[in-house]
Amino acid sequence: MREHKCDPELIGLLRTDGRMSVKELAGRIGLPRTHISNRMQELIDSGTLRVVAALDPEFAGHRLLTHTLVRASGAAGTVAARLRAMPQTVFVSAIAGAHDVAFESRFGTEAELTDLLAKVRAFPEVSRITTSKYISVVKGFFVAHYRGNVTIDDVDRTMISMLEEDGRVPYRALADAAGVSASTARERIARLLEANVIRISAVEARGVKQSQVGVGVGVVSRGTDGDIQRFMRSARAVDFAASAYGRYDFIATLVAPSPRQLHVVLDELRSLHSVVEVDAWTHLDVVKEEYGRTLRPAQLEQASPV
Repeated sequence: MREHKCDPELIGLLRTDGRMSVKELAGRIGLPRTHISNRMQELIDSGTLRVVAALDPEFAGHRLLTHTLVRASGAAGTVAARLRAMPQTVFVSAIAGAHDVAFESRFGTEAELTDLLAKVRAFPEVSRITTSKYISVVKGFFVAHYRGNVTIDDVDRTMISMLEEDGRVPYRALADAAGVSASTARERIARLLEANVIRISAVEARGVKQSQVGVGVGVVSRGTDGDIQRFMRSARAVDFAASAYGRYDFIATLVAPSPRQLHVVLDELRSLHSVVEVDAWTHLDVVKEEYGRTLRPAQLEQASPV
């Protein structure tokens, strides 16, 4: 799909607030409402754009967030398919570079992490894996920075589940599914957003078949990395970034319409004083990107209305 002139601004606004009204979107961009509405629907229908809710990992009880690079001795597509089927993975991509597959996963305990890595190492098509743990997410829509002291009930869970599929589903539809009034649905969603239990944001498709090219990067720093964090937060091409420990001090995803634009951003990153080394890998085929995760059983048992 060819990019329209309004796309970057439209997607940027939806990243900030996935439920921003068409009226407000049109007013900010300076184009007619019908144009904005039609273009947004075109992006969604083509699979270029999704607007979805993501449950904050800490609220869901997932305190260990990891990034793993896989070197395959067999078909990378088979490895990616196996990883896609595992409920602990939230992102899986076939990549080009020194490794063949990259995936992100979430866990409540170290034991869960150890168990999954053992299973991946046992895949007959896997020759080696390299895992880094995220320390903190510098930039990324799926982390809402949950404020604590919030519990939820069946009404909230029903609406969250629907928003994980479509972040712009109307309040009336949410209310009907949850058995409450539209005003109650609106109030509950507002409280979940205010408490940072969920975030609703735009997610762009990326890969060689898409209009956006995605590159993963692993950064080794000198230890004084304030300039790296500032770069990650401010650069538009940075779709996701996290500080980490393991092979890399930072892991990020860069997204742009062309390889040339990504090359420019990579050079800017490499030129930072705190950067010692940058490894990069190209996302060829993102086969899973599902940041909405099921709540842990302990929360289900203790849940009560927000």
